[in-house]
Amino acid sequence: MIELLAHLGKNTRSSFSKLGRGTFFLLQCLAGIISVLPRPRLLLNQMYSVGVLSFLIISISGLFVGMVLGLQGFYILSDFGAETTLGVMVATSLVRELGPVVSALLFAGRAGSALTAEIGLMKATEQLSGMEMMAVDPIKRIISPRFLAGFLSMPLLATLFSAIGIIGGQIVGSGLLGVDEGAYWAQMQAKLDFYDDIINGVIKSVVFGFVTSWIALFEGHDAVPTSEGISRATTRTVVNSAFSILGLDFILTALMFGDD
Repeated sequence: MIELLAHLGKNTRSSFSKLGRGTFFLLQCLAGIISVLPRPRLLLNQMYSVGVLSFLIISISGLFVGMVLGLQGFYILSDFGAETTLGVMVATSLVRELGPVVSALLFAGRAGSALTAEIGLMKATEQLSGMEMMAVDPIKRIISPRFLAGFLSMPLLATLFSAIGIIGGQIVGSGLLGVDEGAYWAQMQAKLDFYDDIINGVIKSVVFGFVTSWIALFEGHDAVPTSEGISRATTRTVVNSAFSILGLDFILTALMFGDD
């Protein structure tokens, strides 16, 4: 019993210690963003790495998610004679929920894991320590540009995911199932609300980008500088990011639509 309590106390203390290190790390990242703004090339390079290179998986996934929504939504709506509202169902599902969440999960799996492995490898090979010896702050030079790039790229990727998904739903609905194309777009434009649907979806993607970038960079910076330590840090990035995204999605959805 005493050993169990001691183990529980040790894990609790370790968790709070890591939370404190992560918070201090986040404050350093935010403070270092100011030094990134005069160097746009650093930011653009990282946006290409975490954003542009993630576009392929985001676009393909968005297309197929939209096609599946169009296919299943048609058969559900046809039972009620409401096939013309297929565009509303597909667009609302993507913009409100699936676009931000699925793109964030894909972003964590592709870009987040890559950031963790990159920073962890730089720590293992003592590149970060070497920069400190040369009076170059690695937070400002390495971490903050990647953090800002991930924060800015995530909303753009989520928007593209939703837009391509809506097109995928239209391809299936109009091209394969015979839904009138004009009704698909007209119903969607009439029923989709700019603030309740689009803006709330953008807010979700911004929050997910912030948290995912923070977790990925912190896990890489805090990793044990060995091959096993980096692999474990990469795994923790994907797992912790997924839990954080899903948990925050529930909280944000409750705050945004709880009074409806």
